[in-house]
Amino acid sequence: MNLHDLTALDGSALPDTDGKTVLVVNVASKCGLTPQYEGLERLQQRFGGDAFTVLGVPCNQFMGQEPGTAAEIIEFCSSTYGVSFPLTEKIEVNGDGRHRLYAELTTVADESGDAGDVQWNFEKFLVGADGSVRRFRPTVDPEDSTLVAAIEASIG
Repeated sequence: MNLHDLTALDGSALPDTDGKTVLVVNVASKCGLTPQYEGLERLQQRFGGDAFTVLGVPCNQFMGQEPGTAAEIIEFCSSTYGVSFPLTEKIEVNGDGRHRLYAELTTVADESGDAGDVQWNFEKFLVGADGSVRRFRPTVDPEDSTLVAAIEASIG
């Protein structure tokens, strides 16, 4: 899984993710699920470091719920939710313009055996340092016991 194809929302290089477990989440600022930023930040605070990071991926494909500029998204995330994890450039996760990272991620099935398009904002992909991927749908809370156990197992 090549996360090096993305840049940070502010245009800089993303922090190195080699050897880390990464929770990749397509995020949006104006969605009913936006409060999940709180749980994502708690995961970052709890597990973040040399072995783990959350990676927020802004996407405006779902009812235009991430319309802001890079500066507006950064300001919203930091001032409203205290987000400290990296945010990537805004990309597409579905359709003809789908970023190639998501072309790979969407081939992975969820716990029910369903692969394919991202269903909505805040779909989660846990990418292990070994390249393994587990998929969690948008309504799975970031602090759901199954997701937390998967993170713990992945980081050892």
